[in-house]
Amino acid sequence: MKLASVLWRLALTASMLGFAGPVHADEARPPKRPVPNYDGRGGPEPSPGRQALWVPRVVVSPLYFVSEYVVRRPLGAAITYAEQHGWPAAISDFLALNQVHPIGVVPFFLVDFGFEPSVGLYAYWDHAGFKGHQLRLRGSTWGPHWLSLTAKERFLLGDDFEISLISTLTKRPDFAFYGVGPDTREAELVRYSGKTAYASFNTSLTFAGRNLLETSTGYRGASFGHSDYNGPDSGNANYQVSLDDAVTAGKLAEPTGFRDGYRAPFAGARLLLDSRGRSSRSDGARLDLSAEQSVDLANSPSSGWLRYGGTLSGFVDLSGGGARLLDASLTTLLVDPIGERAVPFTQLASLGGGRTMPGFRTGRLNDRSALVATLRYSWPIWLSLSGSLQAAVGNVFGEHFAGLRAGRGRLSTALGLETNKNRDSVFQALVGFGTETFESGAKLDSIRFLIGVRSTL
Repeated sequence: MKLASVLWRLALTASMLGFAGPVHADEARPPKRPVPNYDGRGGPEPSPGRQALWVPRVVVSPLYFVSEYVVRRPLGAAITYAEQHGWPAAISDFLALNQVHPIGVVPFFLVDFGFEPSVGLYAYWDHAGFKGHQLRLRGSTWGPHWLSLTAKERFLLGDDFEISLISTLTKRPDFAFYGVGPDTREAELVRYSGKTAYASFNTSLTFAGRNLLETSTGYRGASFGHSDYNGPDSGNANYQVSLDDAVTAGKLAEPTGFRDGYRAPFAGARLLLDSRGRSSRSDGARLDLSAEQSVDLANSPSSGWLRYGGTLSGFVDLSGGGARLLDASLTTLLVDPIGERAVPFTQLASLGGGRTMPGFRTGRLNDRSALVATLRYSWPIWLSLSGSLQAAVGNVFGEHFAGLRAGRGRLSTALGLETNKNRDSVFQALVGFGTETFESGAKLDSIRFLIGVRSTL
């Protein structure tokens, strides 16, 4: 009985250990590990394409060092300090403006090197008197010779339709003109003063998600004159002559519209088609088309112009949530006269100053048409601040792109920060560079620094 009990326990133990039968030596030995190929240590040789990547890495290395050591690291240290001292809530309120408070007055400043700075007040009131009624008022100045006032009233009629009224009066002594054509140079800069008036009635309809149809009718007028922008420097090497003095001295042909100005009612429309529809994805394509016709009452009956063009853009979401976005775009702009009189010089196709070739100052390039290809990368930084890095190749050309060729292109690069929460005013800091035409050697022609709050009204 005891022997049977012992045998039963031994059998039970063997079954628990997996010894269901006799174990042979070959079955118990683990498979032999293959001998590593020590001759091929380090992986396969890189392909010629990967080896050639050092070329673009060297080309963009200055932008990388600026982004890394001038922007990202100092900004990261400042953000850490701000968070440790409880600044985020106050800064978020300021950057978001009316998204946090329905009514308020905010001081602002704008410094765009090469022009006079400005300071002012921005006032807003959401739901003024009734829901969906918005009021915006913006005033800027840098003394009695630099004044600007903008008023906007917006009516939100549901989620997809709005009506707005905009009026702007501006007086400035520091407008810049470099001539007309693709080959103008920074050294040809002259100044002029201007008084401008603008008023418009606008409608905006959003449909099928992100598609947009806008219409506008209004009035645009201007008069121009002598500039004393840097009068104290007269006689010095840095003195920038007034446009009228340059014309009198025979150094420059008088541009169309400088002496008489213009008084031009206009009507226009814009159609934006976005493949992303109502989805939340950021990958997709967008087509933005616009056209505007103006009639010059100051030089009637045979004066007016037609402005038209568009932008085709493609977007790639690099993060999956729309935070890091790469977009490529192609922009065209054309202006044609209606009647016998040429288009006023300030109403020609113009590049520089805005989102199209911002490495150049406002009004830097002017002619009858413009063509620009842009590659832009944007990423989130902190709160409502976003960073952007862009490069663009393009220029202005003659009638219907007359004179267009690859050698006449210019390069514009820019690195910037801006807020993305307020649709009427944007805080922006930007450093940009622009070159001469490629066939002139693509020498550095323009350096632009901007910091402050610009209006999008």
